[in-house]
Amino acid sequence: MNTTLVMNAKGGVGKTTIATNLASYFAVNGVPTAMMDYDPQGSSLRWLEQRAPEAPHIHGADAAPRNGGGLKSLGRFVPHETRQLVLDAPAGPSRLLMQELLVRANAILIPVAPSKIDIRATANFIKELLLVGGVRHRNIRAAVVANRARSSTAVYEPLERFVRSLRLTFLTHLLDSEVYVESGDTGYGIFEIDAERTAEQRREFMPILEWLDQDAPARVESPANVIQLVHPRAS
Repeated sequence: MNTTLVMNAKGGVGKTTIATNLASYFAVNGVPTAMMDYDPQGSSLRWLEQRAPEAPHIHGADAAPRNGGGLKSLGRFVPHETRQLVLDAPAGPSRLLMQELLVRANAILIPVAPSKIDIRATANFIKELLLVGGVRHRNIRAAVVANRARSSTAVYEPLERFVRSLRLTFLTHLLDSEVYVESGDTGYGIFEIDAERTAEQRREFMPILEWLDQDAPARVESPANVIQLVHPRAS
C-alpha cells in the first residue's frame, strides 16, 4: 500500500481539494483506494458522502480525534486490499499526531496558498518537518504544491527558492478555479468531470501524479490512458 499524506500547519490552503482529487484519480483508474480523514471538520468524509453510488468506490476512514471512546478503531479501518491510501491531515497537528502521520506516510504533499502569511507559515512548517519530523531520516519524499494560485505566480518565487535550497520539490501551481468548487460540491474529482471542461485543471494536477508514481508499488495509468468518465451530476 502506498500512503500519501496531505498536510500543512496552516489551515485554508486546500488540503482536502488535493486529497479528494488524488483519491478520485486512483479510483477512476481501478486502483483500490481509501481516504483517512484526520481533520475534526471531516471535509473529506463529507465529500465522499456526496459521491453517487455508481461512482468508482473510495473507502472513507474517520481518524479524527474524538472525546471519549466509541467506535474510533472501527472508523479507522482501511480494507486490506487498499493500494493507495490518502491521509487528509488537520491544520496545526500536534507533534504526537505528526509522528503518527509520518509513520504511515511514503510521501508528503504540502499545499500552500498565495499569501505572504501562508508562505511564511509553510516555510516554518517545512523546517519543523525536517528537524522534528525527521522526514529525511524516515526516507519520506516531500513536495510543495501552490494551491489556489492566481495567474501571476511571482508571490511564490521566494518559497520556491527556499524549497529547492532544501533539496525538496516544488511541483506545480493549481490555479483558482470554479471547477474545484464544483468537484467539492458533487463528490467527483476533476478526472471524473467532462474532460474538455477540466483540461487545464488536469494538466496542472498531472505533475503531482507523476511525482507520486515514481516509487509507487503499483503503477497507475499513464496520463495518456486516463479513463475519462462523465457523470450526470458532474457534467
